[in-house]
Amino acid sequence: MLPYVYRVTKYNPADRDQNGHYAGTEPATSDHGPLEAAYLQAVAAFAEDTSVDQLAIREPQLGGFAHFGLEPPVDGYGLADLFPAGPAGFHDGALVPIGVGLELVRAMLRDNGAWCRLEVEGAFTVHVGWDQYLYLGSSQPCEAALTRTRALGLFPEQLERSPYDFAPDDPAYVQRPADADFWARLHWTVSAHRAVFLEEVFAANASRWHRLTRDTIETVRSKLAPRSQLAVWPDLLTDVDTAMAALPDEGLVEVIWEDQDGQITSTVVDETQFEAVASQLASARAAGVVSMYAGEDLPLFTAVLPDSDGVLRARWQTEPTPSDRDWAFLKTLRRGQVVTGTVTTIASFGVTFVDIGGFTAMINIPELSWRPFNHPSDVVSVGQEITAEVLDVDMIWERVPLSLRAVQEDPWPQVAQRIGQVVTGPVTKILPFGVFVRIEDREDGFQGLVHTTELDESSEDVVEVGDALTVKIIDVDLARRRIALSHVQALATEGQPRD
Repeated sequence: MLPYVYRVTKYNPADRDQNGHYAGTEPATSDHGPLEAAYLQAVAAFAEDTSVDQLAIREPQLGGFAHFGLEPPVDGYGLADLFPAGPAGFHDGALVPIGVGLELVRAMLRDNGAWCRLEVEGAFTVHVGWDQYLYLGSSQPCEAALTRTRALGLFPEQLERSPYDFAPDDPAYVQRPADADFWARLHWTVSAHRAVFLEEVFAANASRWHRLTRDTIETVRSKLAPRSQLAVWPDLLTDVDTAMAALPDEGLVEVIWEDQDGQITSTVVDETQFEAVASQLASARAAGVVSMYAGEDLPLFTAVLPDSDGVLRARWQTEPTPSDRDWAFLKTLRRGQVVTGTVTTIASFGVTFVDIGGFTAMINIPELSWRPFNHPSDVVSVGQEITAEVLDVDMIWERVPLSLRAVQEDPWPQVAQRIGQVVTGPVTKILPFGVFVRIEDREDGFQGLVHTTELDESSEDVVEVGDALTVKIIDVDLARRRIALSHVQALATEGQPRD
């Protein structure tokens, strides 16, 4: 917040009523003449006192967001001669010389349909408000500018802050940037859907639409306006009649269509214009309808373009989708972190799904337990609260694999200490190359293999599942988690103590 903030107006404070409302005769619109020129000269004087020669455009708005509405908007919103490349040049972060900044102030004073904050971070701000209220902030007291402003017939009043200072919609929300992970996920999404639509919002109420395929992503990416808000939508419907059937009975919607030449057009309409726009779509090859009301028709996921150095400096926020909320949650996780969750599903293919703070993570079969089991339900149950370790955080696929066994003590080193022991256990499985014997007196006890070469000849053809067999632990392979047993060596050492 800047230490010196002034409200500069043409309204004499002596003409305010007891509630602070202006009761004089000055009109609330621009005179397009001497008073307008006085406002611009005041801005220039404050900029000079602050040693400012260029300004940054912040949070630009166009068209339907016309800030005041007291005068009809003009073609090009008053920007045509200021941004030769078109309205997309009027983007967040664009640096303009003070002369262009003054023309933007003029356009805002005239209600031409464009609005923005003009700022120099930590030094200077220009905000144009309702009814010709101008707010100037500076890091300097600007005594000369104050004197000049009064001489111009305007009234500067010092305030604690500008009512138009930027404030985020949700200060706690972490905005997703269009970083390498975003573009990798977009590539994957395009491959999965074959094509998607990218909405590029370079100023509030001003957007461009792009149809993305695997061949066009990078070309479109290179032409996006800096700091744009991006939204990824499913592909348009090729059945235009079906798309038009999605029009509501009333309300604002954005209609997007692609013509036979691949040109994409969008327009915001209400129920009074539905019939007219339907006739425009008669020759379209694809179309779609998106509600303009918050919470309806959410895109697949959204992001905001960072600057070329990778830093996200744009202050506006996209409306978060479920995927965006998942991304924000995943940003709080790290590999090796221990989390608590509730088992929600045990899938038929064995994967266990766990709710960790509203996000569904998964545990693959090998990560459920160090010990053998027949089915995941032998280890966990639906509704059970568990503690597990995060094995990875995949920001592209938005997946989090967990390990339940990672938070348990690994029993294998203790098994390795039993090499040389002779034990008796049940035969659990018979295979052509040998038999498996459980060496622990528990249902989930470890099993070892008695290879056919380690079976006594008298037992080889008569042993059955469930039979007790005396074996010697001859090797424990910790890397491959395998136990080698010998029936022959157990018999040779008969008389030694057994477990």
